[in-house]
Amino acid sequence: MLAPALDTLADEFDVESDIETYLLMSIFLLAYVVGPFVLAPLSEMYGRVVVLQSANMFYLIFNTVCGFSASKQQMLAFRFLSGLGGSAPQALGGGVLSDCWRAEERGTATAIYSLAPFLGPAVGPIAAGYLTQYLSWRWIFWTVSIADAVVQILAFLFLSETYAPKILAVKAKMLRKKTGNASLRTEFDQPDRTFGQTLRKNLVRPFRMLFTQPALQITAVYRAYLYGLMYLVLASFPFVWSEQYDMEPGPASLNYISLGVGFVIGLQISGPLIDKVYRKLKAQNNDTGRPEFRIPLMFPTAIITPIGLLLYGIAAHFEVHWIVPNIGAAILAAGLILSFQCVQTYVIDSYERYAASAAGAAAFVRTMAGFSFPLFAPRLYDVLGIAWGNVLLAGIVFVMGLIVPFVMWRWGAWLRSKSQYCAG
Repeated sequence: MLAPALDTLADEFDVESDIETYLLMSIFLLAYVVGPFVLAPLSEMYGRVVVLQSANMFYLIFNTVCGFSASKQQMLAFRFLSGLGGSAPQALGGGVLSDCWRAEERGTATAIYSLAPFLGPAVGPIAAGYLTQYLSWRWIFWTVSIADAVVQILAFLFLSETYAPKILAVKAKMLRKKTGNASLRTEFDQPDRTFGQTLRKNLVRPFRMLFTQPALQITAVYRAYLYGLMYLVLASFPFVWSEQYDMEPGPASLNYISLGVGFVIGLQISGPLIDKVYRKLKAQNNDTGRPEFRIPLMFPTAIITPIGLLLYGIAAHFEVHWIVPNIGAAILAAGLILSFQCVQTYVIDSYERYAASAAGAAAFVRTMAGFSFPLFAPRLYDVLGIAWGNVLLAGIVFVMGLIVPFVMWRWGAWLRSKSQYCAG
């Protein structure tokens, strides 16, 4: 959302380096690297609700303070702290989906859940462009905080616990109090373990999973590259539309609609289609489901995503009519979302009970890419130009888009069989 205001912030805070300018936007994602490693395991100790509500309040406070920043140092610090709280829904989302939906339903559920996080980077800059042009960049943060305050109130009123061990623990506590039988325990309770041991085990789990789970590593790296591409394209929009096409900040921000259109189309197609393919393959497999049944739809994205990237970059380079790079951006967004959904549901299916920790581990790799890609985007396009730069990026995503799903389809079950965390 901050992208349209980057030039204004750079002027006001005397930022001379392009890297520092893009860091004002990307530092928020750097916090997403740290947050999930703490928040995801905490949710598996104390439940989803208390962690989500506490983290959102933390985000609300520091996002509001961002609007009062008087220097780039303050902005960087407050953006990072707000990102720590803002990382909670991304870290816990996979766990909540695993809690609430069966495997046959998770494709659609994941698509609905992903709609807002993907529409945010597409729609947010539109509002930010006009807020920057007619009010002040500070209102970007204050407007978001007002909306988030409404969400926080609704969460306090209506958000219910979904994590089964936490629900059972509360029930067991009530029964112990009611019956006086102190020996009543759930299957998840380990009364001999101290709080410190429990905390240490839960906080270490995402790190252990990241470094010991090949199935998680392969999909995390692939999704990280796609996530980095998305933020690289977002970072390139101000250059393309303000400099190449000489648009004012407000009208230039309207081009983000193309990404939103692509995300919506991709989400509408991917959710039902992923579930349909899963059910069909399950029926052919003696009615036994496998996480690998999420993989087949990843193969078409090896074509769709590069096509969108090439069309966007080449059309922008030659300053073809503005609708053409927008069509490319929409195709790119649709391809990205289909890949994201396949990988997300695969991870949830594979690590059902520990889905939050698995998602947190994957988020580390993904957000490192989202943080770093926009930082080297200016240098990449300065050296290669936006056309050849996108040709290079498209070639990489094409190769990865064929290799990763092939490896997971061929050897995914074997990799999962070696894991102590995988479901089944």
